[in-house]
Amino acid sequence: MIRLTIPGEPVPASRPRVTRRGFAFTAEPYRSYKKMAHQVIKERYSTEPLQGALHVQIKFYRSVQKSVSKVERRRRLLGVHRPTMKPDIDNLFKAVTDACTGIVWKDDNQIVSTKSDKFYSEEPRVEIYVEEL
Repeated sequence: MIRLTIPGEPVPASRPRVTRRGFAFTAEPYRSYKKMAHQVIKERYSTEPLQGALHVQIKFYRSVQKSVSKVERRRRLLGVHRPTMKPDIDNLFKAVTDACTGIVWKDDNQIVSTKSDKFYSEEPRVEIYVEEL
């Protein structure tokens, strides 16, 4: 099993925007995050991309909002209350799998099984677990 960690606050994938002239571009927070995540994964995974069917588990850890009470903060850090607001878990998953494409696996169509979770943490990060089936 391969285990990789991307430090920092997870950023969701955004939809490409199209200008009136037909020029398509992606929003800046996602573009920067994908580039950073791609670089981190490249540094930490140095073997050939995996072939065949894959199971991917991703855990997203985000910061607790500063506006919550100490009691609520504790509940969130203990996992009693989990993140139920934006960003959507599928957009977070897309951002990470796009960053892994070409490094950990050849193409993300090799992923045939997934599990994703969102948690709160004092140390925001993304943990990726990849298993060949």
